[in-house]
Parts: sequence; structure tokens; C-alpha cells
Amino acid sequence: MANKNQHLETLRQVPLFSSCSKKELTKVAKATDEVSMPDGEMLTDQGQMGREAFVIVDGEVVVKRNNRKVATLGPGSVVGELSLLDKGPRTATATCLGDCTVLVIDRRRFLSVVEEIPSISQKLMASLAGRVRELDRAYYG
Repeated sequence: MANKNQHLETLRQVPLFSSCSKKELTKVAKATDEVSMPDGEMLTDQGQMGREAFVIVDGEVVVKRNNRKVATLGPGSVVGELSLLDKGPRTATATCLGDCTVLVIDRRRFLSVVEEIPSISQKLMASLAGRVRELDRAYYG
């Protein structure tokens, strides 16, 4: 199990939280649960409803969309963050490649943190806008 400072450093690597102060990161960290996941464990299942997001602390996660690999993510990456914003279906399937440790934050706890730290919502929108732009460039050139 990682200590509090390790969780803060992991969260600081996540673009959404990278510009947060230590005090803000501490609030986010308190809203998460550390969970160990075995090899092959599915974090998200494309098409299913999601209620939480996962920050990878240790290990790797393969992301597939329509059974096609689109990414391999490691420590500091986040999976399932759209579920923090809406109740829509998962857009991809994410599965642990080997044993993984993740920080789990559910929608209710995340929204509570956003109420305490409103600037996180602006950072989330900027992060998601950046990802939409990346996908747009990749798809349309």
C-alpha cells in the first residue's frame, strides 16, 4: 500500500490535477480508495454504465475500443473519467496487464471535491477539450 505522499505524486502526474496545490491534492486523495487489481481484471467495460474513475498507481492497463487496442496506460494515467461527469456508457474497455494498483474515485465523491475546489472543474474541461482536439487531429488530420 502506497503512502499519502506517493498518492499525492501520482495525482500530480494526472493532467487534471497537475496544477492543483498540495492542499487541493490532499482533498482529492482523501476522496479516493487504493485498490489492488489482479492481472486481467476489467476496470471499465465498453457500453456499460460507469460510476467511477481509476488513476493508475502501479502497473499497466490496456484500453480497447470495439476490441481494437487504442492505448496502453501506466502510472499517472486516468481511466473512466467521463463517468465523473455524466451517467453515460463507458467508451472503451480497460483491462489490467499484470497486477495493478489504482486509486478509485466515484462520481459522488468527485463532485463533492469539485464543490470544495471549483477550479478542478475548469481543469477537467480543459483536459477533456485537449483530448477531443487530439482525437480530432488523429481522425481528421
